[in-house]
Amino acid sequence: MAEQQTTSPEETEALAAELARRLVEGDLVTVAGELGSGKTTFVRGACEALGVRERVTSPTYTIGHRYHGAETEVSHLDLYRFQGVSAAEWGDLEPYFERSIAFVEWPEAGEGVLPPARFRVRLRHEPGGASRMVSIDEC
Repeated sequence: MAEQQTTSPEETEALAAELARRLVEGDLVTVAGELGSGKTTFVRGACEALGVRERVTSPTYTIGHRYHGAETEVSHLDLYRFQGVSAAEWGDLEPYFERSIAFVEWPEAGEGVLPPARFRVRLRHEPGGASRMVSIDEC
């Protein structure tokens, strides 16, 4: 899917929906980018395409959410508050990856601990702030 520009939250969600159609249970998608770059918006679009009917919100302060999708569970984690992930912390996070499609924001904090990603998504602001560049790489 490479790199694409989006100019609205709706376009970012639509791009995520395209990716979601390729995902299966057990897949991990990492979603990186600076604050306000659209990470949760991207995950929201993917969740909606996967049949999640619940409100999708950022799990920054709860670490993770688990949603019921049409065919599988969907996990959404946010590692923003982590400096790294210890063995004890991994014990709390591991269940989110079982029998689900998982999205992890701020995956840098989980390097070396997270399962292998199927896709890596990176969002960045374009100069002027009205658009985003979204890179999607299959691993």
